[in-house]
Amino acid sequence: MGTKKKLLFVFNPFSGKAQIKNQLLDIVDVMVKADYEVTIYPTQAQGDAIHKIEMEAGDYDLVVCSGGDGTLDEVVTGMMHREKKVPLGYIAAGSTNDFATSLGIPKNMVKAAETAVAGRAFPCDIGAFNGDFFVYVAAFGLFTEVSYKTSQEWKNVLGHAAYILEGAKCLHDIPSFLMQVEYDNVRLQDEFIYGMISNSTSVGGFKGMTGKDVLLDDGVFEVTLIKKPKNPIELNEIIASLINLVDDTDMIYSFKTSEVRFTAKNTIPWTLDGEFGGDHEEVVVKNLCKAVEIMVPQGE
Repeated sequence: MGTKKKLLFVFNPFSGKAQIKNQLLDIVDVMVKADYEVTIYPTQAQGDAIHKIEMEAGDYDLVVCSGGDGTLDEVVTGMMHREKKVPLGYIAAGSTNDFATSLGIPKNMVKAAETAVAGRAFPCDIGAFNGDFFVYVAAFGLFTEVSYKTSQEWKNVLGHAAYILEGAKCLHDIPSFLMQVEYDNVRLQDEFIYGMISNSTSVGGFKGMTGKDVLLDDGVFEVTLIKKPKNPIELNEIIASLINLVDDTDMIYSFKTSEVRFTAKNTIPWTLDGEFGGDHEEVVVKNLCKAVEIMVPQGE
């Protein structure tokens, strides 16, 4: 008998109403049947997975994580801190798992475990955000303060934005940020109420962010910036384009780039993959092309 392959299984025991509790045995069984020696580690606190992966991933042939997008974000961040990367399997267990959907990973946890051990390694782009990392979205402005306190479904984010805008009885209620945005020899200066940099198909159909064009390994992000409306007509234009996914409005900038720099007069709170990403005056976001291998179904 040769030495068995080693697998580190890191999971958030509380993710998605703790749904892993009922399936833990079946998941581990799938891993063992695939001839792995399995070490299981339930995360103990926020940020715990980052440290665990950074320090110990090198002792394993495969790392599998289960939890919501926040858990995935921590595991990827830990992996990015390492020289030697190890392929990652992802078993989504959060209330929202858009990234798993983008990758074609099955919703069923046991099937996702099978993908993790028997799928193929897909080299996925990762975002570098100042000194930090994100897997599929960095955002500021409109409702980002609340979005990491509630598990706001990312799929409904633009609809949610429209809802919040409609709720803003007057334009002064909407916080806006004066920023300079630089990318590829373009420099914009404007007042924005919302901005997002994403690497995900799940914002589908909005502003040219069609599933066809969005590749998770093409080295570019999709950037969407919503301008501050100066009057009710502009506000309605933004709401209409968010609800109907119409993209012929001057109120929304949309472009693809591998690197973008934001400079603001004051600090602005950001979210990374739905978790608080700190307050920043200056932000540089870079696409680290094919930085981490994530296990996806063979056919995908």
